[in-house]
Amino acid sequence: MIAGIDLGTTNSLIGVYDSGFPTLLADTEGNRLTPSVVYYEEKGEVLVGREASRMQAICPEQTIASVKRLIGRRHGEEGTEGPLVIKGTKGAAVTIACAGRVLTPEEVSSEILKKLKAIAEERLGTLVNRAVITVPAYFNDAQRAATRKAGELAGFTVERILSEPTAAALAYGLDRLAENSKVAVYDLGGGTFDLSILQLDNGVFQVLSTHGDTRLGGDDLDEAIADLLAAKAGFAGLREPSVEARIRLLEAARTAKESLSDEDSTMVRLPFFQGGESLEIPLSRDEIETVCAPIIRRTLHLCNRALEDAGLSASQLDEVIMVGGSTRMPLVRQLAAEIFGKEPNLTQHPDEAVALGAILQGAILDGNLQNVALLDVTPLSLGIETFGGLMNVIIPRNTTIPAKAGEMFTNAVAGQSGMKITVLQGERELAADNWTLGTFEIPFSPSPKGAARVGVQFAIDADGILQVLARDTASGKEQITEIKSAVEVSDEAVEAMLAGSLEHAFEDMDARIFTEARLKAEEMLPAVEAALTQLASELPDAEANEIRLCAMEVTKALTSKETARLKQALAALDNATQTLATRLIERAMQ
Repeated sequence: MIAGIDLGTTNSLIGVYDSGFPTLLADTEGNRLTPSVVYYEEKGEVLVGREASRMQAICPEQTIASVKRLIGRRHGEEGTEGPLVIKGTKGAAVTIACAGRVLTPEEVSSEILKKLKAIAEERLGTLVNRAVITVPAYFNDAQRAATRKAGELAGFTVERILSEPTAAALAYGLDRLAENSKVAVYDLGGGTFDLSILQLDNGVFQVLSTHGDTRLGGDDLDEAIADLLAAKAGFAGLREPSVEARIRLLEAARTAKESLSDEDSTMVRLPFFQGGESLEIPLSRDEIETVCAPIIRRTLHLCNRALEDAGLSASQLDEVIMVGGSTRMPLVRQLAAEIFGKEPNLTQHPDEAVALGAILQGAILDGNLQNVALLDVTPLSLGIETFGGLMNVIIPRNTTIPAKAGEMFTNAVAGQSGMKITVLQGERELAADNWTLGTFEIPFSPSPKGAARVGVQFAIDADGILQVLARDTASGKEQITEIKSAVEVSDEAVEAMLAGSLEHAFEDMDARIFTEARLKAEEMLPAVEAALTQLASELPDAEANEIRLCAMEVTKALTSKETARLKQALAALDNATQTLATRLIERAMQ
């Protein structure tokens, strides 16, 4: 199989086309996003991903982030400066000094790719040595060649270097649009922005124009919010924070930005900050939008230039799609709607769309995926019930058929010996509020929590017959059931379901958010208690007490079933345990 890889500036992902559907692969902690950060230990050990990201605040001089900005670049080009970049003559390839080493950006990138390769091989239980790797549309030949070299250094045969906007369009299913359709891809990631105009020509996307800025992204938004936090905390002027404190401010800014994409206000907590004092800084969505608006508006002229170069007006576009984690900000989506005069397509996860497109491209190259004709559409979403009683959508409403999609699931409880698959239809967030189409079980060997892997695939044929397959990837055992009523739903029933979903939209979403937060809390609380016990002799009393107070607040919020309170309590506990996590890493390294 050919892996699809999104090698991002801030985060990277890997996945494969397995058992008939694209699957993004998660690490042992269940995270599909791997931070594109590499830490070089003095004695030779290399950490990649979250472990490296945690070391960034402690040893910034040994940690490399956003290396994608340097790959394939030469001295004298804009944006090739950096604290670890070795000064060189104009035209010479950029190199990096870190922990006594002289490294090329390709070598650093290869460590990220090796980590992704290891994740894939561990999850799949087989070698993965072929890959499609995505790059921005504006990458030149040198940057594309350097990315290919990084893949080869990591042990991959690189089958294709794929433009990110093309990958995103594939993920959104836009290859099914009418011939000569025009698509704009607004991609605002962690470190870069680009706007690409694509045209569908004989089933293949051609890039008509692209404009971007390699120094504009979520990192710049984080910097602006961190400056705002510093000003509100009184660090302006003479009281500049240290390098370590600045990194913690940036982490807090990123967390607040993500929180304020869904909420109107939040409390930023920085326990034992510079000088040992703990900070609590209230922050609102209006405040961060005020400081971020000038940065986001820098994308406006780039969008207009791309449209001008393509010889198009915004009204001639058939679709506008959003890619990159920063597009989750309401202000970004609002600006995109203003620029293009239409609401953007938000049907795919902005962090995962590029990786999914790379997986699909790999499946096409491998002969596992072919174009299908467009016929009917699914009247309501189809999915299964997941842990906590939630509805997990696999085929969204209005998907054209024939259609096939699926996901990989794992066991939520240690020792679990099987999984009950409840097939659902509807638009509500909770499984109990949707219609049950069928139920069956797939057995597997008793496994530790998160160890079992069950692929669930939904396939609707041209006649509207839904076939649901569940397969235990370890044993190959599978169960298949057919449901003939998935598409044959009366207009009245569809209208009633949609009306119910609108009427209960807010309470449904609140119930989902609370359930997801409850599951996180139930996993986090015992882990924190275990860590406190393990480090009891090393932890200052004040720090341990602060963590216990935060844990108590999480427990109280669980009992009171207050969603906003629980989310804030979990965020505070996350912040309070940063130092604890670092100590655990240091002990593990020793």
